Amino acid sequence: MTAGSAAHPVPDPALFAAGDEAEGDARPTGILPCQSLVELVRSHELIALTEIEADQIQPASLDLRLGTVAYRVPASFLPGSDKTVMGKIRELGMYPVDISAGAVLEKGSVYIVPLMESVALGFRMTGFANPKSSTGRLDIFTRLIVDGGTSFDRVESGYRGPLYAEIAPRTFSVVVRTGSRLNQLRVRRGSPPTSEAALKRLHDTTPLVHGGKAEIRDDNIGVTLDLSGDPQTGLVGYRAKKHTDVIDVDRKGHYDPADFWELVHGRAGRGIVLNPDDFYILATKEGVTVPPDHAAEMIAYDTMVGEFRVHYAGFFDPGFGWGIEGGTRAVLEVRSHEVPFLLEHEQTVGWLRYEKLAGRPDRLYGQDIGSHYARQGLTLGKQFRPWG
Repeated sequence: MTAGSAAHPVPDPALFAAGDEAEGDARPTGILPCQSLVELVRSHELIALTEIEADQIQPASLDLRLGTVAYRVPASFLPGSDKTVMGKIRELGMYPVDISAGAVLEKGSVYIVPLMESVALGFRMTGFANPKSSTGRLDIFTRLIVDGGTSFDRVESGYRGPLYAEIAPRTFSVVVRTGSRLNQLRVRRGSPPTSEAALKRLHDTTPLVHGGKAEIRDDNIGVTLDLSGDPQTGLVGYRAKKHTDVIDVDRKGHYDPADFWELVHGRAGRGIVLNPDDFYILATKEGVTVPPDHAAEMIAYDTMVGEFRVHYAGFFDPGFGWGIEGGTRAVLEVRSHEVPFLLEHEQTVGWLRYEKLAGRPDRLYGQDIGSHYARQGLTLGKQFRPWG
């Protein structure tokens, strides 16, 4: 569906229970908070084949839902200027898979899925997407593409049309269905300025990372790796097994983690060596805090600190770690590329970039809105039972 090509469904009335943006609280630029996303639903800048559900709207993002069919394609692609995604799929050769009642997406394959949502973004509005946390922790490489797109995970100002998810399971084959939520969309108004000085002022006022050196570089603040190990077990992380059963992305607390993961134990002063293209779940030493009027994003891949990727689901909602003494540790989804790589305790492994919101959201990330990782430590995805 392209924006405006079908009658607009009536939005879920529960979306409007929180009230409008507080007068005087809005900024002219920044990531839109939840109540502003509701306004975009009202004004039909965010559109869906069925009504947008209340729990899709997070403090500063919108969960996107898979449609009814997945197209298996031979390779990842961008459509390029003046071309449509469906046109490119037809060029490459498509293998449609009906996912309306659930279907397996095989690891090592690439699929394109039209989403239930589309957009009609106005002037100065741009969209940015990223995988949801549970998607990243299953190593499902998920990116947003649009008609005429020349970059992933970006929706340009003025775009009116459908949205698509490119899905490439890397470690586990997974079951998805219509309505499954693998990625989310943020909307930004204008181009808010960022600077090293502003980040330092924010960190001095509200500590953003706790228990570490808090190195600031340009407009980013660093986080380091915790390989100290659990005091009793020495556990520092998990490594995904190579040959497992499929995982249904919508099941919660269902799977025995021992069927899918191996324990990784640290050795004092030795660090751990990443095997090329193995997938690991590790955690930062520092707790992270995101103030209510900000959001944060972790830079997923920085060759300056090593040939490895540290985070697939890079977005931290406003309120992450807020009100929790010492903040909340960030879980890292780590994959080494090309060569084995040695990671050591307190090594800098990632950088966080903070950005102001265009207004304080009506609700914050946390257990009160059903956030799964509000007080996480070294935590696997929501699909798994606690270990042991």
